Amino acid sequence: MNHPLSEMMSNSMSKIKDMIDVNTVIGSPITTPDGVTLIPITKVSVGYGGGGSDFATKNYPANRDNAFGGGAGAGVTITPMAFVVIRGESVRMLPVSEPASTSVDRIVELVPDILDRIEGIARQFKDRKTEG
Repeated sequence: MNHPLSEMMSNSMSKIKDMIDVNTVIGSPITTPDGVTLIPITKVSVGYGGGGSDFATKNYPANRDNAFGGGAGAGVTITPMAFVVIRGESVRMLPVSEPASTSVDRIVELVPDILDRIEGIARQFKDRKTEG
């Protein structure tokens, strides 16, 4: 019996191919008014799965209406990684910093902001004390 699973999987893969091409990974160059050219670089991650099942049993023979169930699916993640910066004869890679992945990383990232806020509060307190 011919199952539609291969058609579902082919259709899913075709849609992914339509979404992702080399221009997704190495983006189109962007030229700024001052002559700097930026080329975006991204990371593309693809997950894909599919499966199916026949419902026929010894007591319940397969027929065209009840014999198959299945599905296919895919997921795509596009993550900015860096920019190639071209200015005159100079070419350099400008990495995009990744978001903090652990609680400790997040805390370390917040420390400068927290210190700035504490300093601001202390300054306000000192100014009020001096005025009054």
